[in-house]
Amino acid sequence: MVILQFLISLMGAVMLLLYAVRMVQTGIERAFGASFQRVITKNDNPFSSAAMGTALAMVLQSSAAVALLTAGFASVGTLSFPAGLAVVLGADFGSAIVVQLLSFRLDWLVPILLAIGGWFFVKTDKRILKQAGRILLGIAFILLSLRFLRETMDPIRDSSFLPAIAAYLESDFLTAFIIGSAVAVLMHSSVAVVLMCVTLVAIEAIPLAAGISLVLGANLGSAVIPVWLTRDMNASARRIPVANLILRGVLAVIVLFAVNTFGLVQYIAGADPQQTVVSAHLAFNALLLIFLPLTHILKTPFEQLIPTEVAPVENEENVMMISALDDAALTSPRLSFACLRREVLRMSQLVEHMMRPVMERYQDGDLDRIKATRLEDKYVNQALDGIRHYVAAMPNSDMSKVETRKVRELAEYAINLETAGDIVAKRLMQLAANKASKDIVFSEAGWEEIRNMHEKVVSNMTLAFDVLISEDVEAARLLMEEKNDMAKRERKSRKKHLKRIRHNEEVSLDSSDLHLETLRALKDLNSQIASIAYPILFRHGQLLETRLVDEIDES
Repeated sequence: MVILQFLISLMGAVMLLLYAVRMVQTGIERAFGASFQRVITKNDNPFSSAAMGTALAMVLQSSAAVALLTAGFASVGTLSFPAGLAVVLGADFGSAIVVQLLSFRLDWLVPILLAIGGWFFVKTDKRILKQAGRILLGIAFILLSLRFLRETMDPIRDSSFLPAIAAYLESDFLTAFIIGSAVAVLMHSSVAVVLMCVTLVAIEAIPLAAGISLVLGANLGSAVIPVWLTRDMNASARRIPVANLILRGVLAVIVLFAVNTFGLVQYIAGADPQQTVVSAHLAFNALLLIFLPLTHILKTPFEQLIPTEVAPVENEENVMMISALDDAALTSPRLSFACLRREVLRMSQLVEHMMRPVMERYQDGDLDRIKATRLEDKYVNQALDGIRHYVAAMPNSDMSKVETRKVRELAEYAINLETAGDIVAKRLMQLAANKASKDIVFSEAGWEEIRNMHEKVVSNMTLAFDVLISEDVEAARLLMEEKNDMAKRERKSRKKHLKRIRHNEEVSLDSSDLHLETLRALKDLNSQIASIAYPILFRHGQLLETRLVDEIDES
């Protein structure tokens, strides 16, 4: 009975720790996620890139999350292999710093974080404050989970089986290393695993030597996660996680055997075993930074290890243009509805593909690429035509009212997506062409405002497509909050622009029409994308039918 109670308590503490780490990461992504691409891809200097990776890992509390972001940017060609690998190596060190910060005994801080974070999250409507509340609550939950973990271990510390396990792990460091790797992969969080190991060493549940071996294994396991999650991406994306895995793996094995074979634990052990484990984790990840000057040299061998796939151009285009609508599925309402949803998702991806390079076209003014983006709109139009005909052919008589309503909602969202494609092709691309032909230059402040708005639209697209698939109410609410925030951004930027004109800034005056029309187009595009949230919120009673008051008091 004691063992069962211990396992249940341990599982609860570990799950709370994982949830808390994820909660902090989600809050950061929702508050600042739109700027990550610009931050990561803004330079190619390995040391600057590593510093950026360190900062991002401290913010996201996950080096794996940074590695996935980096792989995504590399897959579309916006980040080179040397810069991407430098970012990931820096992120590894950043996650170690997070462990150091969270390893301090901060139990006194928990009530304060819960009070402030809970107030921000529950009582405020401002997006930034709400996400700040989410982050503070997540940190409080991390500290609570570590306290629960310590309390869970207390009753069994004097039992017979725990010392036996601890002694075995100390004597068989390779098994401890493998267990640490496996647990990190299963938990998908090296921060959580290392914090757990630090806590176990602190309460003397496991010896220091076993704790260091487990932590080295966790470092290897954390590098496996991005490799697994990027396995279906292109070669450019996969090279960076694989390079990180090989570098971390080789160094981890070397350090593991060096520490245990030559008995180095007695020389690195300090008065505080907990801090010794944390310091060993920091030192290992700092040691990885020696590869920074070699990132350019490593590019060639990893390109040979993972060569770029050679595929005919027409095949690549055809994959993107293949419709998900299957006439054979029309005999079944559920299958036909699934095909319809997949086609709307494909249509949304086409619009996203058009939208992402808009700021690049504003900068380079490449008329050939502008024309190519405009031509992509025909595929969006074809997708809408296909959806219309498919909806008309669906067996409505065999559908329930709920299914009929959802079909109608998907068809309406497809119309909004087609409008969004028109905004990109006929408004934003036209504005980009005008900017190039007239050699218009934005003011530095004005360009920053437009670029930030574009980043938010791209981020909201990802959120909208998640809502399309999941129909999650919380995500739909967040999307509506982002829509309102976009309107505020547009008004704020417009006021700032007019203020610059009043101060006789010549650059702002010359670019005035272009600036204001771009703001309006981005706001309209975001509104079309966010429309997927309306029916979901309305069904759950979280959306009013009108903003008008019921009656006007004329007395």
